[in-house]
Parts: sequence; C-alpha cells; structure tokens
Amino acid sequence: MDSKLARSWLTFSAPVAAAQAAGRPIVALESTIIAHGMPYPQNVRTAREVEAVIRDLGAQPATIALIGGRIRIGLSDDELELIARSDNVHKVSRRDLPAVLASGGLGATTVAGTMICAALAGIEVFVTGGIGGVHRGAPETFDISADLQELAKTSVAVICAGAKSILDIGLTLEYLETHGVPVLSCEQDNFAAFYARDSGFRADFRLDDAAGQARFIRTKWDLGLAGGVVLSTPVPEAAAMPSEEIDTLTRQALEEAAAQGITGKAVTPFLLARIKALTGGRSLATNIALVKHNAEVGARLALALANAGQAAA
Repeated sequence: MDSKLARSWLTFSAPVAAAQAAGRPIVALESTIIAHGMPYPQNVRTAREVEAVIRDLGAQPATIALIGGRIRIGLSDDELELIARSDNVHKVSRRDLPAVLASGGLGATTVAGTMICAALAGIEVFVTGGIGGVHRGAPETFDISADLQELAKTSVAVICAGAKSILDIGLTLEYLETHGVPVLSCEQDNFAAFYARDSGFRADFRLDDAAGQARFIRTKWDLGLAGGVVLSTPVPEAAAMPSEEIDTLTRQALEEAAAQGITGKAVTPFLLARIKALTGGRSLATNIALVKHNAEVGARLALALANAGQAAA
C-alpha cells in the first residue's frame, strides 16, 4: 500500500494537526457509537463529554468520520452534530470505506473502520465502547464481526469494556487467540462484558498500570508482531448491570430480531436499541458510563506510550 497516497484521503482538524506536530498523544474515537449506538441528544452530548475526559488528562481526542469524500481525523462541534442528527449516515467498516468515500456520503466508522483510519493517521490508541465479535448462533450464520480480522492485522491498541454482551464472548476470545491478538485486562483478571463487569472468561494478561500496558504494546510492535492489542476494562461498578438480566434481555431481543428478519450489520444497533427499551433506559446510562471510563484508561495509555517513545529516542 502506498501510505502517502492513502494519507492523501485524510483531513486533520486544526487541534489534531497541532497535537501531532507537537508530538502530543492523540486518542482516536469512533463515530458509529454516535450515529448508530445512542439516540439524540445523548449521543452528541456523550461524544463531547468523552472528548473532554481525554483533553483533561492531557491527550488530544480525534473523533473519526467520513464527510464529503474525506476521512476526517478530528471533528468540529458542528460536524459532531451532523453525525449525531443525520438519518443517512452509513455504518463504515473495511469493505464500506471505498464506497462511502467515492460517493461523498456521510460515514460513521466502526471499530474496524476507525482502526484503519487511525493507523493511516499515525494514531496508536483508540477508545471504543465494546468491540464486535462472534455473534450468538455464528456456527450456523457465520456472523462474525470484521472488527476481529482488523485486530489481527492493524497495529492499534483498542481500549474497550470487553466485547458487547450481545455476542458469544467465549468464541470471540477463541477467535482472537487463533489470530494472535493479545487480550489485556486492567482492574480485574477477567475480560469485561460491556453492560456487565465480568464475562466469566479470563483475559490473557492483567496489567493495571498504563506504563506496564505501554511496555507490553511497544514490545509487541518493536518485535515486528503486527496487529492490534485489546485492552479490556470493566464498566464502573455503580453503573454495571447484572449479567443474568442482560443475558435474558439479549435472548429476547435476538428472538425479535430473527422474527423481523434483521441480519448483518443492522443486528447490533437493533439489539442495543431493544435492550435500552427493555431496561427503561438503564442500559444507555451504563453505556455512557463505560465509554467515559474507557476514555480515561485510553488517555493514560496514550500518555504512557508517548513517554515510552520519548525514552527510547
């Protein structure tokens, strides 16, 4: 790939360009959580609050989206509002990037899409809510998120509250292991489960401090071991939901999705919306809390990686 040609598709916001020129740490943020993960106005308010969390800790946020045939690395307030309010925002993963860019349409990047764009922009840390994974029933449907393949090939550290609890988390971790993607956890031994703190599955390695996480990640990439790293951190306890409740509601929502013929990339937004409705909005509050917490962990990691790079130089 001609990296210079690929970077010609990028447009950096002034704050992100200034941070990059000064060598300040930058944290990428996805836009699908804004366009497809939360309702308006909570989506745009949360996006601004997450960016503020990162700034307050000394890093520069860079929310990524596709606007007017360009990959925007960092969005203005007006652009955040556009993504949050528009009805015609495409959900953009690897396969969708050429189509949406070529057409000049609005695109909200998924985990995979954001990883690709962050890597092109030279950003090493990306904060999301939860990664995609192997869907329940995948042995029959083969419904496996493109996020997992992207983690196997694109060298970006992804901070998340584990995998979305609507997924088959055990199979998701098996898939990551097969493709050599390290799964780190902090604050607990087990991998997180998005709305719930504990998936019941252990992560590969537990590293609670940002300096240790940075050493692990830098060592992996220094060895030429391309690909991402998953860093799982649980939703704050006060905002967590019981696993049993979420499992019951997920099964109900999956049955409704099947009855309505909802498949492919439409499944996750449908399930998140149904669980929000079934919990009377409690799941949305949990989602917001976990994203903000992930932003704290991601900002500290970005600072530690920048310090590790300066020390090596």
